Amino acid sequence: MPGRGRHRHQRPSRIARISLALTAGSAGVALPLIGAGSASAAPVETAAPAAFSTQVAERAAVAAEAAADAADEATDYTVVTGDTLSRIADAHDVDGGWVTVYDANRDVIGDNPNLIFPGQELALDGTAVETAPEAEVEQRADRSAERAAPVEEEPVAEAAPVEEAPVEEAPAPSVGASAPVDASPSTPYRASGAMWGSGYHTGVDFSASSGTPVKSIAPGTVVSAGWGGAYGNEVVIRHEDGRYSQYAHLSSLSVSNGQSVGAGDQIGNVGSTGNSTGPHLHFEVRTGPSYGSDIDPLGYLRGLGVSI
Repeated sequence: MPGRGRHRHQRPSRIARISLALTAGSAGVALPLIGAGSASAAPVETAAPAAFSTQVAERAAVAAEAAADAADEATDYTVVTGDTLSRIADAHDVDGGWVTVYDANRDVIGDNPNLIFPGQELALDGTAVETAPEAEVEQRADRSAERAAPVEEEPVAEAAPVEEAPVEEAPAPSVGASAPVDASPSTPYRASGAMWGSGYHTGVDFSASSGTPVKSIAPGTVVSAGWGGAYGNEVVIRHEDGRYSQYAHLSSLSVSNGQSVGAGDQIGNVGSTGNSTGPHLHFEVRTGPSYGSDIDPLGYLRGLGVSI
């Protein structure tokens, strides 16, 4: 009876297992498989390690180029519309602020840090960028000069003089003035006494004989001519300046109500009618036609140029 036996599987050694693991992990290195019963080794292949080194170098070059581009982007800036050096410095955290940016780019910006143009390349790391070609610089300078040049204003045509319509002037008042009578004053204005109802004399008296002509002191219109009670026969004239003159105690009248008179025109004669002790002219100047609005009569006459 044949004897029973077991089939013996050959087990790879530890070194063989390590070799298989490295190959499966795509390391690209083929190590020899060392059998348990064999001392011979396969030759080492060198092509795979060379390919690995090339891939690593290419990847490193790409990373370096990307880093350089990022650094350039961080240190260089292209001006856009609305930019100022201060705004650029703040946005990129430049040490020293806009002064640092200006100092590093004087050749690009020029003498005026407030005047920058879209498209200018500015260095933000304190290192001046390559200056633009001379032609471009001159073009920018020309544009700056155009902006800075004063605008010539077109001459404004002088307006033609406006012809004013002729103004119709009011007729000039009659000139000239006259004393009311050819005589000297006897009782002054505002003399006090119980004989006057107001307690003082409201006019000035001129002593003159009966029949002496009494004249209008200035042009005006007669507003009253007749009996005036205590004043006897009287005439009241409204003058062109709005003042009124009164002539009282007349013996006769030469004018009537509404009549126009001129300076020096006779309006009556001296008398002693009304409350009077003898022939004389009582003369008043008033601001209104009635009693109680009297003003200094001689002062008014002096204002007219009449000196008594």
